[in-house]
Amino acid sequence: MEAVQAALWLVILLVALALAFDFMNGFHDAPNSIATVVSTGVLKPGTAVLFAAFFNLVAIFIFHLSVAATVGKGIVQPGAVDTHVVFGALIGAITWNILTWYYGIPSSSSHALIGGIVGAVIAKSGAGSLIGAGIWKTMLFLVVSPLLGFLFGSLMIVLVSQLFRRSTPSRVDRWFRRLQLVSAGAYSLGHGGNDAQKTIGIIWMLLIATGYHSADDSMPPMWVVVTSYLAIALGTMFGGWRIVSTMGQKITKLRPVGGFCAETGGAITLFLATALGIPVSTTHTITGAIVGVGSTQRASAVRWGVAGSIVWAWIFTIPASAFVAAIAYWLSLRIF
Repeated sequence: MEAVQAALWLVILLVALALAFDFMNGFHDAPNSIATVVSTGVLKPGTAVLFAAFFNLVAIFIFHLSVAATVGKGIVQPGAVDTHVVFGALIGAITWNILTWYYGIPSSSSHALIGGIVGAVIAKSGAGSLIGAGIWKTMLFLVVSPLLGFLFGSLMIVLVSQLFRRSTPSRVDRWFRRLQLVSAGAYSLGHGGNDAQKTIGIIWMLLIATGYHSADDSMPPMWVVVTSYLAIALGTMFGGWRIVSTMGQKITKLRPVGGFCAETGGAITLFLATALGIPVSTTHTITGAIVGVGSTQRASAVRWGVAGSIVWAWIFTIPASAFVAAIAYWLSLRIF
């Protein structure tokens, strides 16, 4: 009886840790949703985080749980997952998030979690326990999502430039200050829809591994869905101001029309990826869109040195979080 109770408390601890990761995900990635709308002066920071958090939460009613299914069932063979693997994965992801937040680097919480899962599983049973299709699909979109953001952001700014070429700058600015509220809302919707589902997926994975939920069920428990969306919305409300300046001003100087195009390009990419069930990085996506918008003006409008340092953070995210997760898995075996 005591062993059963101890196992239950461990599951509760890991669920709480997963929700803490989700909160941190919202906190860490909040600047992706609000940096452009804040840097262009359309919304004040306090208003912007509430605005973004609201749309993070509304996403619960919009998107199917395709991304959650990919994370929960499509990356690792069910028999390879146990509480030690989940613990290692979460510690690996959280550690990387804290480091990149501290240094103001907009890295990917999503890929930190994927890296954590991969590292912990390999530490337990080797690479043979991974599902290749799910891993490669996620890895592919590590590259594809910023490229799509770049493409859609570039196309949007070109299209808007053509449509408003006879309008005065003041009129364009006035219009897009209003329209940027729409694009920021759409991007925050996509952010909540894709990112909250990653936490739903890992809690779902944990419940299946510990026998509290059946692998045959097509949906996780509703309390998992609701608490995950609430956690990311609360994280967004508290924001991550160290990263706002990097995303909003250090990559390229944005005006409302540029912010609208970047957010719209990013939102299209996130909606597409979520519909396909692919866990992508909101950081990668909006960075690609911002660079795309800036590069259509002139190459020198983009601070390529800053963009390059962000790319290096992307490259190191999965191996770094995987390494920490493997160590955390080993420690978990001795602690629990």
